[in-house]
Amino acid sequence: MKTIETRRVVITGVGLNSPLGNSYDELFESLKNSKCGIEYIPEWENVKSLGTKIAGRVKNIDLKQIPRKYRRSMDRVAQLCAISTTNALEDANLPPEIRTSKRCGLSFGSTMGGNETMFQYIPEVKENMSFRGQNSMGFLKIMSHTVSANIAQMFSIKGRNIPTCSACTSSSQAIGAGYESIKYGLSDVMICGGGEEHHYLSAGVFDIMGAATTKHNHEPEVASRPFDESRDGLVVSEGSGAIVLESLDHALARGAKIYGEIIGYATSCDGEHITTPSQNGMKQVMETALEDANIVPSDVEYINAHATATQKGDIAESHATYSVFSDKPFVSSTKGHMGHLLGGCGVVETIICLIALNESLLPQTLNFKKLDPECAPINILGKNIEKNITIAMNNNFAFGGINTSLIFKKYKG
Repeated sequence: MKTIETRRVVITGVGLNSPLGNSYDELFESLKNSKCGIEYIPEWENVKSLGTKIAGRVKNIDLKQIPRKYRRSMDRVAQLCAISTTNALEDANLPPEIRTSKRCGLSFGSTMGGNETMFQYIPEVKENMSFRGQNSMGFLKIMSHTVSANIAQMFSIKGRNIPTCSACTSSSQAIGAGYESIKYGLSDVMICGGGEEHHYLSAGVFDIMGAATTKHNHEPEVASRPFDESRDGLVVSEGSGAIVLESLDHALARGAKIYGEIIGYATSCDGEHITTPSQNGMKQVMETALEDANIVPSDVEYINAHATATQKGDIAESHATYSVFSDKPFVSSTKGHMGHLLGGCGVVETIICLIALNESLLPQTLNFKKLDPECAPINILGKNIEKNITIAMNNNFAFGGINTSLIFKKYKG
């Protein structure tokens, strides 16, 4: 049998827009100071039968920094991702001749396309039974791969373009696809990430399922409570992120700074219920990621959990995590700080893992007081700790039983 040669994959650039800040440094400071980016949304009072009235929003961002010729085919989700990508490419100091070569690719995703454009476009066409007067850019803003398509155009990407539209695993699958593209020699550079835009549609979807918090609309900073016995649901938020991946040899040859190394990745499907999480599916994806990384469970020192503060999800994840790792690694969910970024959570939580590795900050699970007795006794961080670690894991799980697990290692040369 032919042996497949593999290459080491490193992260050389990061960019993000989140409720906790719009850069690596801002995110680090917000986590260090236990800030919460969730707020009351007064305009949602006008949405009938919407129980949840809180969200995390991106602030202090100028979307018009994107040239109009690109912005005109983007709704907010693509615009957020485009700015994150701009920042990641600048951070990586990736020259145009590399970015536009056939060896540089793109992998990006979101749960949906532009919600606001969709709300305008479809009702007008249906009511009038006519496309007269419709903007020709409308569909380009709402199509499922609007993020990856628009970013590819804006940055003249000529290599692979892999859209990943898998709800809450969109950006973690994007990172995994980029990692595998480089690991197996199909690309030298991959720009990966994803995002979600602020809209009451996203909140309403979870609200009617009984999965969104409704008890803390007027105290939003304590609303998201992953793993806590008093949790009553998730907070839907917006955000985006991008990271630049390179083969280690490629990064070293051009003298790039290195944030960390991706050493393991797995994605799997439960093949069971379309919304109910599977403990076995979660367990399997973590074990497979460990196999890909060629490490054992005791090597993992910190896990950034998906834990969205839903009843069933947190319980299943805690038992899956305990069955693989026991109570050895530190575990936290940073959704207490900023809510659930949906398609953007995987990449922003990846950047949080890089902060844990490089800044020795293991962030707390904000608002965690007492573990739900139905959860397994995993080692949940109720406060920030400073600890020098070498290996971190990020897990994400989505509707349809889609699971992802990414493993990162501190780069030491």
